[in-house]
Amino acid sequence: MIAAKVVRSFGSLLVGATVLLAPPLVGTAAAQERPGPALEFSAGWVGFADDGVVSEAMVGGAGRWYLTPRLSVGPEFLYINGSNHSHLVLTGNVTFDILPETESRVIPFVVAGAGMFQTRETFLNGGDFNATEGAFTAGGGVRALVGDRVTVGIDARIGWELHVRVNGFVGVRLGR
Repeated sequence: MIAAKVVRSFGSLLVGATVLLAPPLVGTAAAQERPGPALEFSAGWVGFADDGVVSEAMVGGAGRWYLTPRLSVGPEFLYINGSNHSHLVLTGNVTFDILPETESRVIPFVVAGAGMFQTRETFLNGGDFNATEGAFTAGGGVRALVGDRVTVGIDARIGWELHVRVNGFVGVRLGR
């Protein structure tokens, strides 16, 4: 219940920030070309807060569509594997590139997203437990252009269900 309130509050904050940030960015967009959509494939580490840190591996993918030369939106899907359980995370993300591609081949960014976090756990007696709750993540990273359409990067985020995540990714631009 608290998580749902936090996700709703975070979602409202995300929408409000987008509404406030978008108009100033649109003015500069007229002089710059928007990058084409991109797909990113990621792998990394997730540490959950428990009686210590529980480490798990993750793989995932994301799509980004640029609204302006520096502001993009898109879905992200993660699969996190643990012993006797797994998690699926689906969020809608907003990413803001600190520098436009036209100025640098290395692009720092901030990202925030909200969506759902699903846990599936299997017990030795054959019983299964499934739970779905709200989720959000926020953080930042850096991506570097290694070709006309290929990027590599790393990012770090914190999110709910309470975790810290660090992952690397490879991105492919679908158009210009």
